[in-house]
Amino acid sequence: MVNAWMAQSLVGNALYGTLMTNDVETFEVGHALATSFVSEDGGATFTLTLRPDLAFTDGTLLDAAAVKHNWDRLRDPKVGSPSLTQAAQVASTEVVDPLTLRVVMAAPNPHFAQSLVTSGMNWIASPDALQKGQSEFDKNPIGAGPFRLASWSRQNRIELTRNPDYWDHPKPYLDALTIRTVPDTNQRLNAITTGSADLAMEASWFTLSKAEAAGYPTYTVPTGGGQFLAFNTRKAPFDDVRARRAVSLALDLEAIDAAVYNSTGSIPETLFPEVSPFHKDMALHEKDRDAAKQLFDELAAEGNPVDFTFLAYSSIENKAVAEAVQAQLSTFENVTARIEIVEFVAGVPRLAAGDFDMAILSATILDPDASLWSVFHSDSRGNYTGIDDEELDQALDVGRVAKSTEERVAAYEVVQQRLADLDPAVWYVRSAPSVVTGKDTFGVATYGMGSVLPEELWTTEQESK
Repeated sequence: MVNAWMAQSLVGNALYGTLMTNDVETFEVGHALATSFVSEDGGATFTLTLRPDLAFTDGTLLDAAAVKHNWDRLRDPKVGSPSLTQAAQVASTEVVDPLTLRVVMAAPNPHFAQSLVTSGMNWIASPDALQKGQSEFDKNPIGAGPFRLASWSRQNRIELTRNPDYWDHPKPYLDALTIRTVPDTNQRLNAITTGSADLAMEASWFTLSKAEAAGYPTYTVPTGGGQFLAFNTRKAPFDDVRARRAVSLALDLEAIDAAVYNSTGSIPETLFPEVSPFHKDMALHEKDRDAAKQLFDELAAEGNPVDFTFLAYSSIENKAVAEAVQAQLSTFENVTARIEIVEFVAGVPRLAAGDFDMAILSATILDPDASLWSVFHSDSRGNYTGIDDEELDQALDVGRVAKSTEERVAAYEVVQQRLADLDPAVWYVRSAPSVVTGKDTFGVATYGMGSVLPEELWTTEQESK
């Protein structure tokens, strides 16, 4: 499961609860099922301490052995977890006592908690239930969260009921949750405005603007980075930096924003927003049609015209971005852009295998290490662009282990410059980790990448019953 706002975060938080959370503005780590996660050696090792008397809904104990079982499982590449990028940073785990787990890192990372809370490592499932096999677990996932599974209709709805034994009594405040899969952003907003839904996860700036105009509450996590057009630098044509730069120079991001978000999107002009201590006035993108044409012609003259396929997901937004890119590039000679539409479940393995030319990826930045190292370091399993640059790696490593803000600021300045020089991506819109609610829904609390805590939610309709 993916612990991000438009993925499975609400289900994960509901079924499993959270070990930890973080403040989306200050990044301060808070604790829930865990009471502490500390390192005394600069992030080489950590000690995780759990609350006493925690139990899964099958009656078995949520103890240090259960956390070890989950984390060791996520570290196994054969499992194919989306959280492997984060879990692989752990070299080994050791149960010290029922409430204490010692964690040895593959390499020091004093900021590892920021990665942990945005991954599936934050969710602990019953080892007894996991050992019954994937098929049986999918039918009856067992956690220690605020809700329990009542029924699940695949690709349709999940029915959850209140866990009366949840550790943080009297939470949760709701008696039940119904979670529906609605890929279309317009349908999600319509569900809110008609009262058929109380809360919707949202990613479209245009939809958010319509919701706000209609008077519906919206909650957006402030972030850096965003969504980008990722070049696969491991294979032609984008193993040549000139091809990457030509496409980047050719694209009009404001026109993409107009086509996809009706000019309501937030185009990232710099990697970090101005409120960030890591902000530098270094432009992420430059449009120059003449320079793009020159590079396209140069490559074609060498027998290497830019010819590629855009791998896009079936969502309205993904398809719209792909079509906008294709339309803009069609106005140039010596470049051919095709589009291949796939479902999300089919696309993720393609990205992991490097079986693509261009695709939409994201590096939504809170603490910079959690996203940037995972997405652009040559040793990271999440580096789908395949970019491999010694100077970039060194800067990312320094940013990871540095203790002072000054050292980290200097390191991430180098990161920004190398990304500008290498052109592995075209950042076209800030991510919008957002929630839209009905006017009678309250208690929205998020952490990480907009992951909603369902135990905090309540409605005035419930009060009136």
